[in-house]
Amino acid sequence: MYPLYIDPGTGSMLFTLFIGIATAVVFGARSLFIKLKFIFAKDKTNAIEKNKIQYVIFSDHKRYWNVFKPIVEEFESREIPITYYTASSDDPALSNNYKYANCVFIGEGNKAIAKMNFLNAKICISTTPGLDVLQWKRSKEVDYYVHIPHSIDDVPATYKMFGLDHYDSVLTTGTHQEKVIRKLEKIRNQNPKEVFCVGCTYLDEMLKRKAALTENISKDKTVLLAPTWGQNGLLTKYGTKLIDALLMTDYSIVVRPHPQSLTAEKDLLNELQNHYSENSRVNWNFDNDNFEILSKSDIMISDFSGVIYDYTLIFDKPVFYANATFNTSQYDADWLDEEVWTMRVLPKIGAKLKEEDFSNLQSIFDKALTSEKLKSGRDEVKTEAWHNIGESAKLICDYLIEKGKMI
Repeated sequence: MYPLYIDPGTGSMLFTLFIGIATAVVFGARSLFIKLKFIFAKDKTNAIEKNKIQYVIFSDHKRYWNVFKPIVEEFESREIPITYYTASSDDPALSNNYKYANCVFIGEGNKAIAKMNFLNAKICISTTPGLDVLQWKRSKEVDYYVHIPHSIDDVPATYKMFGLDHYDSVLTTGTHQEKVIRKLEKIRNQNPKEVFCVGCTYLDEMLKRKAALTENISKDKTVLLAPTWGQNGLLTKYGTKLIDALLMTDYSIVVRPHPQSLTAEKDLLNELQNHYSENSRVNWNFDNDNFEILSKSDIMISDFSGVIYDYTLIFDKPVFYANATFNTSQYDADWLDEEVWTMRVLPKIGAKLKEEDFSNLQSIFDKALTSEKLKSGRDEVKTEAWHNIGESAKLICDYLIEKGKMI
């Protein structure tokens, strides 16, 4: 009479059976989804690992090729592949026909940074500070980031705040750089990064070039004016007053402005060049490579430009620094309760030049050329700041290969 009637016992059994089947379907589907997800994820992981570049160098400007060239060529000599990414379309690296080094222009500015933000590599090496601070982010597919300073200078006075915080390791030129890195880590309660002292690649190369020079038999003495740029730069502060004073000596004069002056102080440079256009003793140098003019000059006048170290440590000649003031407010040095290394060593490698000295430059320069005190100071700074002379590229290559095996 009631064909659809199901007694309570049977209904309960059927309901239990339905729940069991539904549960089995749900869990089966979930299990299948997890398995598929694992398979696809595994395939994706395998693809990422398969396409991962072992060693990548990132250069944000062609001027750092002098730092990276010895490293690239050390890899090349060992027949080990390495990729060199540059943000300069006219980087000298691009004109070299390497067999194992792949040199690629990846675009300028933000285009290059976007490429680096999605880099897939085991180890990334760069001179660029500010990793994971502003636009340049750590890529999830890069296992290890290595920083190489582009100068023997004090890193907290060279880089803006937090410049090295997110690198995994730093390859320093001397003990002075590690000391301040450790101080900053302690102040900020950071885990210590790996620091390994390797020396300075570009100074090693300059030293080789110096050894190959023929003796300069010219009797003309030359003073090189090599300032930094900006309101505190020598050209802005003293301009014609300093150059006129130099003309009162028997030294020839070469003015080599900072590269940034060509854009930031273009009007000032044009004004000065026009002012001395008919004076054959005032010459201007804008060469991309500073080696030749450094080798030919006898005295340098600068402020706190990094070229001071190239000049004193390679050519062992006296330098004068004028108006050397440094505002630490934007730099890591502002966290430290001590005078920056650069300001401490300037008096050792050179002599301070004051405006009241302008009338007596001839005598001051002549004495500096034979000063044993300045010679001793240059040797002291060289010992502290430039280690492993002639061995830096080899040590860096050894370090990166060993690190690659460990990651």
